[in-house]
Amino acid sequence: MKLDVYVVDAFTEQQFKGNSAAVVPLTKWIDDALMQKIAIENNLSETAFFVEVTKGCYEIRWFSPLTEIDFCGHATLASAFVLYHHLAITGDIEFVTSQVGKLTVQQLDDQRIEMSFPNQSPVLLDQPPMVLIEGLSIKPLQVLKNRQAYVVVLASMDDVLNITYQSHLLEQLAPFDVVVTASKQCQNHKDLAQYDFISRYFWPANGGDEDPVTGSIHACLAPYWAKVLNKQSLVAFQASQRGGTLYCSIKGERILVSGYAVLYLKGKIIV
Repeated sequence: MKLDVYVVDAFTEQQFKGNSAAVVPLTKWIDDALMQKIAIENNLSETAFFVEVTKGCYEIRWFSPLTEIDFCGHATLASAFVLYHHLAITGDIEFVTSQVGKLTVQQLDDQRIEMSFPNQSPVLLDQPPMVLIEGLSIKPLQVLKNRQAYVVVLASMDDVLNITYQSHLLEQLAPFDVVVTASKQCQNHKDLAQYDFISRYFWPANGGDEDPVTGSIHACLAPYWAKVLNKQSLVAFQASQRGGTLYCSIKGERILVSGYAVLYLKGKIIV
């Protein structure tokens, strides 16, 4: 069996930046175990597989090298990029998921791809897990939590850039990951002044150590910072080694997250 595969750098306009996702279009679903093996072999944050349901509508699933993921933003963006730029799809795209409902995607005039996510605002925790506090090198100002991750609010952007973590402790928080974040309200970091907030995402329990750019968590971070900063449109930067820019807007119970993408590789998987 031969399968097309694309590798796309998402949330960036430059190759070797942003977050790489493999995209495998299918005509019908293949065995779950085989999809997991392909994701392991690709060894990227996620490999996305999709199958057309009706014209413009696709069922999508995402696999990290460790497990199937129930919500992934950057691999959704990468999949839409492949559909728009390599499979001749035009107009709105609808992705059907098992855990977060339907995700609507459109390509904007400036070539950004905009995704509509469910609002996944976090809630404040009075007593964060001690293993979380002990697993981070800097004490949080606040800890919140949503269905995906613990949200650790830090005092400054410098703290986000400089924090270290102990994977063996954070993985005990499974199935939850950890995102650390701060805004320019906390400190006007001169190199990051154009961004409303920044973050880093640690996920030793589900995918690896640090995720380069995590689109899904911005359905959590954007509504949090929108309330704190009193802004409905925000520009975010995920401050990993690769880095990525995300454009976020609040539209009622939907969070719009958009970004650019570039192709790195097109090839065949032979299994």
